[in-house]
Amino acid sequence: MTSSPCSIKKTKPSPIAPSLLLPALALMVPSPVLAAGPDWGIFEGRTGSLLHPITMASMLLLSLSTGWKGLMWRRQRELGTEISALKKQIPAVPDGEDMPASSLTIQKQIDELTATRKELVSQDNRQKHYESGVLLAAIGTAFAIEGPLNTYARAGKLFPGPHLYAGAGLVVLWAAAAACVPSMQKGSDTARSLHIGLNGVGVGLFGWQVVSGWPILMKVIEKTSWP
Repeated sequence: MTSSPCSIKKTKPSPIAPSLLLPALALMVPSPVLAAGPDWGIFEGRTGSLLHPITMASMLLLSLSTGWKGLMWRRQRELGTEISALKKQIPAVPDGEDMPASSLTIQKQIDELTATRKELVSQDNRQKHYESGVLLAAIGTAFAIEGPLNTYARAGKLFPGPHLYAGAGLVVLWAAAAACVPSMQKGSDTARSLHIGLNGVGVGLFGWQVVSGWPILMKVIEKTSWP
C-alpha cells in the first residue's frame, strides 16, 4: 500500500538546535582575557623586570668574593705544607752552639709564613667560602630562572640567544662545581682543581652575561614603565 503525499508529516526543526548553536559559536570566538594571558601585575612592570639584572649583578660580585675566599683557604693549606718542608731543612744544632746563618734565614721565612697563616686562619675563609657558595648557588639559580619567566610574562615568549644560553650554562657549571664538594672534603686534589676550573669558567660566562645583557636591559627600560 502506497502512502499518499498528503499522509506524509513534515518534521519541525528541534528547538534545541539553536540553543546549542549559539554556545558553540561563542566558543569559537577568542576571549580577549585568555588571548592577553594572565595578569602578572607588578612583575610585568619595570620593578619586576629590574629584579633580575640587579640581583644577578650582585651575584657576580658575590661570585668574585667567593672565589677570592676559596683561593685564600687554598693558600692557607699550602702554607702549612711549605712551613713543614722548611722546618725539615733546618739541621739539628748541638746544645751550646749557635744556629748557622743559613738556618737563620730559613727560620725567618718560617716565621713570616707562620704569621701569614695565622692571619688567614683568623679570617675563617673556609667557612665563609662555603656559606657564600651556598648563597650564590641558591639565589643565582633562582634568579637565573626568574629572568626568563619575567620575559615570558611581559612578551609571551622567550628570545633564545647568547644571554639565555650563557645563563643556562652558568647554572650547569654551578651545579657541577657543587658536585665536587663531597670529594674535596675527602681530600681529592683532582676534585679541587675541577671545582676551581668550573668556577673560573663560570666567572667568565658571568662576565659575558653582563655584555650580552646590557642591550636587553636598555630595551626593558624602554619598553616598561613603573611600577
